Amino acid sequence: MLVRDSTDVVVKPPLSQAVGYIVVVVIGLVIAFTMIFVTRLLKRTVGEDNEKTEMFMTANRSVNTGLTASAVVSSWLWSTAMLGSSLVGYVNGVSGPFWFAAGCSPMIVFFAVLGISCKRKIPEAHTLLEIVRIRYGTTAHVVYMFLCLVNNLFAVANMLLGASAAITALTGMHIIAATFLLPVGVALYTFVGGIKATFLTDYMHTFTILIILCYFSVKVWTLEEIGSIGHLYDLVKEASVRHPVNGNEHGSYLTMTSKGGILFGILHLCANFGLVIMDTSFFIKAFSASPRAVVPGYVVGGIAYFAIPWCLGTLASSVVLGLETNPIFPTYPRRMTSTEISNGLVLPYAAITIAGKGGAAGILIITFMAVTSTLSAQVIAVSSIISFDIYRTYIRPLATDADVIRWSHYGVIFFALFASGFSTMLHYVGVDLGWTLYMLGVLTCPGIFPTAFTILWRRQSRIAAIVSPLLGMATGIAVWLGSAHALYGAITIATSGAVLPCVYGTVASALSPLPYSIIITLFKPENFDWADFRNEKLAFEVERSSSIAVVDERLEVELEGDVHDQKQLKRWGKIAAIWAGATFLGHWVLWPLPMYASKYIFSQAFYSAWLIIAIIWLWGTLFMVGFYPIIGGRVQLLAVWRALWVGKEKGGGTPSSASTVGREEVHVQGGKA
Repeated sequence: MLVRDSTDVVVKPPLSQAVGYIVVVVIGLVIAFTMIFVTRLLKRTVGEDNEKTEMFMTANRSVNTGLTASAVVSSWLWSTAMLGSSLVGYVNGVSGPFWFAAGCSPMIVFFAVLGISCKRKIPEAHTLLEIVRIRYGTTAHVVYMFLCLVNNLFAVANMLLGASAAITALTGMHIIAATFLLPVGVALYTFVGGIKATFLTDYMHTFTILIILCYFSVKVWTLEEIGSIGHLYDLVKEASVRHPVNGNEHGSYLTMTSKGGILFGILHLCANFGLVIMDTSFFIKAFSASPRAVVPGYVVGGIAYFAIPWCLGTLASSVVLGLETNPIFPTYPRRMTSTEISNGLVLPYAAITIAGKGGAAGILIITFMAVTSTLSAQVIAVSSIISFDIYRTYIRPLATDADVIRWSHYGVIFFALFASGFSTMLHYVGVDLGWTLYMLGVLTCPGIFPTAFTILWRRQSRIAAIVSPLLGMATGIAVWLGSAHALYGAITIATSGAVLPCVYGTVASALSPLPYSIIITLFKPENFDWADFRNEKLAFEVERSSSIAVVDERLEVELEGDVHDQKQLKRWGKIAAIWAGATFLGHWVLWPLPMYASKYIFSQAFYSAWLIIAIIWLWGTLFMVGFYPIIGGRVQLLAVWRALWVGKEKGGGTPSSASTVGREEVHVQGGKA
């Protein structure tokens, strides 16, 4: 990508600007007002009051397994995941999408270990930073606040840069207009609905995205120029002859023996560990899940997610590589330029090739829904930092429920505007999706081990927790920029966004804090008592009026049992650790490395099996995301329906009717109540 012709050749957008504004503004507002209506409905029927902090920030810690799993998939279903996996597939061949997926699933599953550990040790927490403050004090709190905010800011910039470029390419809409308008609907429904609105919107968006992706997985075979998997294999094989990949076995796109692919895999694995562990939105969703939902929700969600970048990236990049020389391809007769590749346009061009304007509209919708869904999680995360970790901690320690909610609202608006402005600045200095995709880990990784040790290792000292991530960030930045200068003779946007400097910088940033923390701790280790976490009251009182329906009664049953049953929570912790180890072993060792070492080039039969399994897995993810939350939430859905029906019969209904329905439903469900 450093040497490819980057002449700015514009492909005429297949859709009009009006379509872009309708999707970004009108549909965004429709979704926002729909979520506001749902929020009001839940308050009236089952007593979920988002004017209370515990409901706004943690959904009263009652979210079920299905909705948790759906939210986990949605949290990682960035526009970058779809655009980026297709990009690395186009550049590196079939290894690219696989390593993209393998760089996400293991750490999502690993987060179940941290999530259940937090549930056991500090069940009233709202954010990661509260945990850091209680254990290490103010200085550490400020340091980790900086690390988390940097993580959230660059994650959002990465999403907005990719999504805005794709929307501009598809509609001709001005890229800055897209950058500022995308967060509008997100800010609106997050402002009103809080984390529960985020969960519900995650579900709706992710279900819609997967329906469209599954449609593409079928539609592609109706294209006359492709026709079958065997013919697509032949087309990709011919592309390997025309444009062999440097570093791949025999230059083939059809091999896991790819230097560029495995380097990206290492980079992506480290970067995503940083994104998961230092992203407060992941902790908020873990805190919001019921104790029984944390581990199965994250395990199921992490494994299901694997199919999306793997299947979509393989399919889209294969279509582009195979049909790039065909007159039906948007850039024909030329190849894609480095600017188009780095802006993430492989997927949009593939969709246009497969389904014309309909394909362009489909990518426009999924890009919009992906970026708004993940933006919502980031906005609520930063909002929580502003309200809990800044306002409630340093400005007004005795803040009331209403005060914290008001500052949460301020945080939603502030971060939406600031992130848009920051992304605009990056665009004008020449930064795009490709650059942020590769260098992201340099800034997100320094806190991985110190943060995990904060939750899992009682011996880590306060000084180690404070100093090691700062030293790690300094080490990572120095290695990153130093490598760029040493390898390419200058530090520019192009050289600092190249693969090798980013790999070296990310690995240094991720791993160096491990020895820093251990060595510093050895001088004066601590012996922290986990019980100290419970000495500080963090949760606001949850008012349980007669309107609270079935989900809250079920939560009370859990609180009497599993939450205070340390043995049960420890058992969940062991299950999470086993699944985390098995996922990493499978996705990073047993599956890919033998294929890399054997220098195997896919046969037609193997490529067919590879793609068919990916497509089946994708459809399985659709059913998990689409129907599992409905099955898991059937009790509350039924309670809402009955409350509305009873209310209608009584000429408007009362909250007590919902409560009665809820109590009856609990007795039906296995006699637990």
